[in-house]
Amino acid sequence: MRKPAPAKERVPEASDARVAVFRDALVRLIDALDAKVRIELWTGAESVPAGLEATAAELPARLGAANRLARGRFRGSIADADRVEAIAVAVRRLDAAYVDYCQGRDRSRAAVTLDAEVVGVRAAI
Repeated sequence: MRKPAPAKERVPEASDARVAVFRDALVRLIDALDAKVRIELWTGAESVPAGLEATAAELPARLGAANRLARGRFRGSIADADRVEAIAVAVRRLDAAYVDYCQGRDRSRAAVTLDAEVVGVRAAI
């Protein structure tokens, strides 16, 4: 018989499958932003892995998809609506951090700031 996951690793069950779509969009956005930061801060002698570059290249599409979902209206149970609102807030935080990164004069400092926001959002979900 399989043991349940520790409380820290358990994801609350959502009664609406649409919540999973929102959460997946957020996770994909986090992955793309993380890849972008890792490339920006890359110091290795070897070249950046192709998979990392591919994930970072998907950032505009993932950011657009997450923003469209975050702007939309969600109607569902109170618990699911709260989950979706938390995801929408996280998307807006990441979007603002990415805009700051793009406008930053010191790209490596801006990348560190973006990374801190990504880590904060990842810890919160």
